[in-house]
Amino acid sequence: MKIGFAIAGMGFAKVNSFALPGGSFLNTADNMKLGAFSVSLNVKDLAASKQFYEALGFIVFAGDLKQNYLIMKNGNSLIGLFYGMFEKTILTFNPGWDENAVKLESFEDVREIQRKLKSKGIQFSLEADEKTKGPASFMIADPDGNQLLFDQHV
Repeated sequence: MKIGFAIAGMGFAKVNSFALPGGSFLNTADNMKLGAFSVSLNVKDLAASKQFYEALGFIVFAGDLKQNYLIMKNGNSLIGLFYGMFEKTILTFNPGWDENAVKLESFEDVREIQRKLKSKGIQFSLEADEKTKGPASFMIADPDGNQLLFDQHV
């Protein structure tokens, strides 16, 4: 198995592929940059969920109980707690943001990610308007029906 970084002289050189079980290689040079990742949970009782995740060491990072959502953070881990906004758990990616909601200097625009996924035959339940710039979002589902939201705020 190859390691993510290799010593090259006095510095480090990034390795663009990793060995997978069975000897195949994953090429990371072509991977899309999806931004910060979080799980957005549909909760039945926002206050009870807040208390539970606080017991696990999460703190309120954003949102408001009065607006029926909270974003909880523990290190680099993010969990969104949402009451009455959607039915299922959603995997959320935020192109253009790091896990602290800080704008990245360089990022792959949500519309470019959408174009790449369309070229691979992915079906969309919500599409971003490719004629616009700035904030936009799209949604897809994996083969098991799990929803993935790509939500760019910048």
